[in-house]
Amino acid sequence: MGRYFGTDGIRGRFGEDPMTEAFAFLLAEALARFLQSKSSSESPAIVLGRDTRASGLLLERALQKGFEEARLSVIFLGVVPTPAVAMGVLHHSASMGIVLTASHNPASDNGIKLFNHRGEKFSLADEAEIEAGIDYLLAEGGIEYPTHDPDSLPSIEYTGADFYQRALLAQFPPENFQGLKGMKIVLDCANGATYETAPRILGATGAELVLIGVNPDGENINRGLGSECPHLLAKTVLAEGAALGIAHDGDGDRLVVCDERGSIVDGDALLGLFALSALRRQSLAEKTLVVTVQSNFGLDRAVLEAGGRIERVAVGDRNVAERMRAIGAHLGGESSGHILFTEVCPTGDGLLAALFLLQTLQSEGRSLSELQAEIQPFPQVTENLLVQEKIPIENLPDLQKAIRVVEAELAGSGRLLIRYSGTESKLRILIESESEAHAHQLMQIIVTEACNSLPIL
Repeated sequence: MGRYFGTDGIRGRFGEDPMTEAFAFLLAEALARFLQSKSSSESPAIVLGRDTRASGLLLERALQKGFEEARLSVIFLGVVPTPAVAMGVLHHSASMGIVLTASHNPASDNGIKLFNHRGEKFSLADEAEIEAGIDYLLAEGGIEYPTHDPDSLPSIEYTGADFYQRALLAQFPPENFQGLKGMKIVLDCANGATYETAPRILGATGAELVLIGVNPDGENINRGLGSECPHLLAKTVLAEGAALGIAHDGDGDRLVVCDERGSIVDGDALLGLFALSALRRQSLAEKTLVVTVQSNFGLDRAVLEAGGRIERVAVGDRNVAERMRAIGAHLGGESSGHILFTEVCPTGDGLLAALFLLQTLQSEGRSLSELQAEIQPFPQVTENLLVQEKIPIENLPDLQKAIRVVEAELAGSGRLLIRYSGTESKLRILIESESEAHAHQLMQIIVTEACNSLPIL
């Protein structure tokens, strides 16, 4: 069976398989069959949005043609942040949401993200079923994309995402931000999907916005700015004497922040200050923050000392969301800046996180650098070993013994993460400890035994 979905939808260089108009047309048929097998509605509706890439228009038309032939109705939102599509599914009572985006990737790439009828990312099982449907269509000879008649489709009427703006402003009424009037904030929209919504919504707080990356041309998304390149953000914060800077990625589902000193504040620090503030207010659901195995142990230490608890899951905001739902937690995310407030939105939302940050700054009455100082990251040491064969770690008794020794040494004061790469022939080892020298000593124990136990290249 073909494997089309990665960790966050289907993604690739536009014009190369699978990111082509012909594949999008075929995917529409596969999705139509999937929906018709799952939905009780006679005519399941689909909500479709995209970021600012020029290729998004071509993929949008291909999907439009495919869904038209399958007799499915589509609500076209136009250029909107990814979380607006997730919320749009709920707003329109749709059966599915689709976002055409490659997130933080360059304009030459594009991708397709899917949301179910609850506005949640599709499960692995659902993705596998869709992949099987694609393979079935291909085995039957595929479906020819009618490229010879590109103008046969009706014009698209975009509905926009005013509902998204209303939902956020209802959650964060402008009158609650009186303390932010005149505060200077640098906002970098990466020439991506937030270029209209973020200035409009953050501007409603009364803050004075200095805007970067709000002039998309179809090709400049993420080019030298945004959450992947926050250096311009930090430079502008210092030049403008701003209180903070906020940078989104291309599709707006995450953010990176810098404080008034121009220092970058990553997702771990943001999650920590959100959790600590909520614990002080006794409002952190289940007293639990859900993070991935990539988050620094310094976050654990800060949350535990404040009376909360940490739950860790595999990398991927989908895994975070699933665990949050399972235990009733409402706050979680990744160090990359994917932050979920599931009481408001079922998926990661960079703009929502920015509003929560501004609310936290106002309620705490402290600067971002002061709040960030409460989360002190542990020194981190990493090694990547090339291996000939990925022998299951549990089948290596001597390495298991070394792992137990190191974990006992780190108990309560650090952590060990050892795993194989999902995409490369590598054994990845990470150790965090209160002392960098101590982390290096423990790393030598693990590396030595790994080299003795595994066929190393």
